[in-house]
Amino acid sequence: MIPPAARTFWSLGTILLVPVLVSLLVFYLAYSAKNVRFEVSDQGLRIEGDRFYGRQIPAASLVANEAKLLDLQTSEYRPRRKTNGVGLPGYKAGWYRLRNGRKALVFLTVQERAVYIPTRDGYSVLLSPAQPDQFLNALQQLGAAK
Repeated sequence: MIPPAARTFWSLGTILLVPVLVSLLVFYLAYSAKNVRFEVSDQGLRIEGDRFYGRQIPAASLVANEAKLLDLQTSEYRPRRKTNGVGLPGYKAGWYRLRNGRKALVFLTVQERAVYIPTRDGYSVLLSPAQPDQFLNALQQLGAAK
């Protein structure tokens, strides 16, 4: 038998490598979900721990006095379509279109007690902080200080 061409082995290697890389990415995203933190300060809202979508949103961009606690199960603010993000069971992160058509930056692990924050930059933010009432209180204090 004539031995197969070298490209056969490269093709096989590529076919085997793709599932390994996808699995590593999924594990990294699941790990990131456990390490996302939200911090409200005089500078604004800092989202840390998610390398892809984490950021600092300046206080001047936040409409903090309109922030509210929502149950997304029955809300028009529920994420509907992912435009650039991650959608794993129990974790959504990235850019989504909401049921009401608005664009939102989403970091959700639970939908029953999410905090909705509109911004002046044409999008909203949806978060699942560990203590939503305290987080919302800190946001409202930031809005009152402006």
